[in-house]
Amino acid sequence: MGRVSSNRRRSDGESSSASAVVAEGTRDSHHKRAKLYNDFDGFHCKSSASAEYGEYDNFQGSSLRSNKMYLTDDLLHMVFSFLDHPNLCKAACVCKRWRTASAHEDFWRNLNFEEWNISAEQFEDICRRYPKATAVSVSGPTVYSLKVKTISSLRNLEVLTLGRGHIADSFFHALADLSMLKRLSINDAILGSGIQEISVNHDRLCHLQLTKCRVMRIAVRCPQLETMSLKRSNMAQAILNCPLLQELDIASCHKLPDSVIRSAATSCPQLVSLDMSNCSCVSDETLREISLNCANLSFLDASYCPNVSLESVRLPMLTVLKLHSCEGITSASMAAISHSYMLEVLELDNCSLLTSVSLDLPRLQNIRLVHCRKFADLKLMTIMLSSILVSNCPALHHINITSNSLQKLAIPKQDSLTTLALQCQSLQEVDLSECESLTDSVCNVFSDGGGCPMLRSLVLDNCESLTAVRFNSTSLSSLSLGGCRAITELDLTCPKLEKVVLDGCDHLERATFCPVRLSSLNLGICPKLNRLSIEAPSMVSLELKGCGVLSEAFIKCPLLTSLDASFCSQLTDDCLSATAASCRLIKSLILMSCSSVGPDGLRSLHQLPNLTVLDLSYTFLLNLQPVFESCSQLEVLNLQACKYLTDTSLEPLYKAGALPALKQLDLSYGTLCRSAIDELLACCTNLTDVSLNGCVNLNWGCSCGQVDYLPAVSTPSGPCSHKNFPESSEQSTRLLENLNCVGCPNITKVVIPLRAHCSHLLRLNLSHSVNLKGVDVNCLKLCFLNLSNCSSLENLKLECPRLTSLFLQSCNVDEEAVEAAISKCTMLETLDVRFCLKISSMSMGRLRAICPSLKRIYSSPSAS
Repeated sequence: MGRVSSNRRRSDGESSSASAVVAEGTRDSHHKRAKLYNDFDGFHCKSSASAEYGEYDNFQGSSLRSNKMYLTDDLLHMVFSFLDHPNLCKAACVCKRWRTASAHEDFWRNLNFEEWNISAEQFEDICRRYPKATAVSVSGPTVYSLKVKTISSLRNLEVLTLGRGHIADSFFHALADLSMLKRLSINDAILGSGIQEISVNHDRLCHLQLTKCRVMRIAVRCPQLETMSLKRSNMAQAILNCPLLQELDIASCHKLPDSVIRSAATSCPQLVSLDMSNCSCVSDETLREISLNCANLSFLDASYCPNVSLESVRLPMLTVLKLHSCEGITSASMAAISHSYMLEVLELDNCSLLTSVSLDLPRLQNIRLVHCRKFADLKLMTIMLSSILVSNCPALHHINITSNSLQKLAIPKQDSLTTLALQCQSLQEVDLSECESLTDSVCNVFSDGGGCPMLRSLVLDNCESLTAVRFNSTSLSSLSLGGCRAITELDLTCPKLEKVVLDGCDHLERATFCPVRLSSLNLGICPKLNRLSIEAPSMVSLELKGCGVLSEAFIKCPLLTSLDASFCSQLTDDCLSATAASCRLIKSLILMSCSSVGPDGLRSLHQLPNLTVLDLSYTFLLNLQPVFESCSQLEVLNLQACKYLTDTSLEPLYKAGALPALKQLDLSYGTLCRSAIDELLACCTNLTDVSLNGCVNLNWGCSCGQVDYLPAVSTPSGPCSHKNFPESSEQSTRLLENLNCVGCPNITKVVIPLRAHCSHLLRLNLSHSVNLKGVDVNCLKLCFLNLSNCSSLENLKLECPRLTSLFLQSCNVDEEAVEAAISKCTMLETLDVRFCLKISSMSMGRLRAICPSLKRIYSSPSAS
């Protein structure tokens, strides 16, 4: 019993010590709430958690067991294995059993105190309590007072990391006592007194790292050492006796002379990796000695070594060579590099005197040439090449690459590049954007037989020397020519081409796409295009908007459904007829401002049985009979500004029942008389959208001083008089949903009573009708009414229970009229009365009271 009690007390003490140390670090670095007090004589742990968990022992014996939540020792050990040291210390404050479990040596094998503010005494106590620890990390002020015997007591220590302190000579003398040590790392520290030699002797040490350390001389005798780094340390002398060393990093050791580097490297015959970057004293003689003594060297970084030229240097086993900013590297150095037939990675950034690279290396996979200002010629023959980076080489004008593995080639912004030769069987993506000197000959490289049979994507953006581009490729699927302003001719025979970018090709005159797999094409950005040929079996949308000089067009797209030829003023009837014959699935045809299209072209539209949308705005048509005869399925007809249409042009619509499927009609800015418009509205009850914007002959409210209603419903078989109102019925009710009369100067009053049968009307827009004085609307379904900028409006009567938006901006209507109008609009949510001079901003509350459904009222603060 005494032994058990003793063991339990020791375990409790161990846990308390560890808890106190780590918790103190937690308090210092993370400002935790719990306060822990430690007594290193008795190793007692007290916490504010004690009050919370003070009765835990009694509780766990009754409540937990009764609820079958009691954890066995094995389960508790498993749960604690997922906790870090701070949380283990918190767990130790819960109860005695958890305290014992958290102190298990399995959880304290890796003692990492780099981020904790602990004293040397605390560190010594932890080491004494856990002598089987295998890894220790300490940094900061603790390192200064670190006792050698403390570290020596850890007989199983394998990894030791120290930093940011002063490490005395005695530490290195005692290293031999750590017989199991395999890795030693010291960073940013002063070794010894800083002026005498430091010796590192250890029979089992495998990895040594002394980075950013201040020491005058160092001697290393470690027969099992495999890797060593002295990076950024300022020693002037280094003696190595490490016969098995494979990796040596002396980068940025500026004080090491050339002879010391040579002696150190050549004393390691098994050396595989050597980093001597930023060692400015290194010479070719040193590299020659290394090549003779280190036959297995495969990695060499000699960047920023200005004296290195590789003259007579032979490194046949080299796989990675980095020579950044080496002023001695020239084209003659390529002879030495060519002997490294195992080379896989070559980096030559910022080699300012390098003018050409010509290499035949069968294993080369990666090459970098960045900021080589005199570099002009690149020739690579390597079947394994998979990555190449050439950038900011202003003198580069010739590239010749042979590779079976290269899949992506990006060489942008090479202004002098004129010649390109590629034999790359696997190449799929090429980016040559902003290579301003590339000529049309580059097209042969990427066409069939040019050496890139698997090319899929080609980017030639802003290659401003291209004039006539011709590609014949069975693999190309994406082509970008954005910003190539000098191109005048484009000929693409690419059956797999799915995407083409022509933004900025505003001088393109002739274009051929035969055949291609494009689904859509926008040529409206090519205003000088005059000849076009397209054969695209998959194309569904074609936009030629703005091709004002297009006179010849051959379009063979059997799946085409949408064609926009707006402003193609030279497009003739023959072109339209041929297009209709070869593209029979067209549903939408936009011929706005196609002034050369006449009756013959419109008659050919009978070949388009699916045509539902036709736009003939701004044309010089005199007769619409070809449209009525050829487009029986038409649903949308736009006739904006067709000023040559006569008053009888639309008679077949409302007298003969032409275009029975027509739903949307736009007659804006036309010259039709009022009677023709009235009869159209009265008889064509199938129309859902009508636009009469800017119609000067629309003069409702000005007939002999009498007020006219919106024309009443009539039937095509009977007289279309607005004085006869037939009985309401499903057949006579209008289907009109949207009526636009924006900017009609001769409308003075609009009245829409219930007997006008506008039961489907949803939107009414009368804005900018400056002479409109009165509006009287009774529509059960109207939800949007716009009377903005009707500056003469004074009278407003509304019975629209579903109206949600009312716009009265800049109207002359007064508050009383608005209040009376909105009082019968029980669903109104938005009201705009900005710049209404007769409506005060102070009356907004009264408007909300009259119409409680209002959510948004827009008014001008200055209104009075």
